[in-house]
Amino acid sequence: MRQALALACLLALVAGCRRAESPAPSPAATAAVAPTPAATATPAPAPTRPATPDPHAALADPALATATAPDTYRVRFETTKGPFVVEVRRAWAPKGADRFYNLVRAGYYDDVAFFRVISSFMVQFGINGDPQVNAAWRSARISDDPVKQSNVRGMVTFATSGPDSRTTQVFVNFKDNARLDGMGFAPFGKVVQGMSVVDSLYSGYGEGAPRGMGPDQGRAQGEGNVYLRSGFPRLDYVKTARLAKSQTP
Repeated sequence: MRQALALACLLALVAGCRRAESPAPSPAATAAVAPTPAATATPAPAPTRPATPDPHAALADPALATATAPDTYRVRFETTKGPFVVEVRRAWAPKGADRFYNLVRAGYYDDVAFFRVISSFMVQFGINGDPQVNAAWRSARISDDPVKQSNVRGMVTFATSGPDSRTTQVFVNFKDNARLDGMGFAPFGKVVQGMSVVDSLYSGYGEGAPRGMGPDQGRAQGEGNVYLRSGFPRLDYVKTARLAKSQTP
């Protein structure tokens, strides 16, 4: 009996020693081996480049129309009478060339009427079909350029209402109008293709109101193409005006 009791005590002691050698993991030990947030976090995204400003945004904000034009560039006009091409040379009138470049990039001349067409003189355009666009640009004047080229047939020039008043309206000379040179009208480009298309633009309304039967510029500015199309249905229009592909930014 004593021998059996001694053997039982010996077995209990051995079992207790084995349990002490392999303790259950403590909460502290579990935390030490668990993955940390830093180890499982996703990598930070690479920095992105700023978006290129949309040139069309300049329709609503002329302050965005600040790009410098190439030394020479061409613009293709698709019209209701066919296409013509204007070549612009910045050396002739840099401020005018830059303004025209930014207007074309913005799509300003799309769906714009040739609202003043006077035979044996010139054809004028540049009032936008959207009154809100006109309101944004009406006071966006640029200062004058020195007159370096003459207003001969085919030359393209900004219209003005006095010194330093150029905004968006331009005209193409039908004939040699050298008398305009001394009045400060500085050509910045020339029609190099399609002058016959320019010659064919509808001129039946003549001079604008109130001196003639043509559109009133104030109403055209304030009412846009709604006024022009309803009151002067035979006017021709620019469908689109685009920079030559090699010069598109």
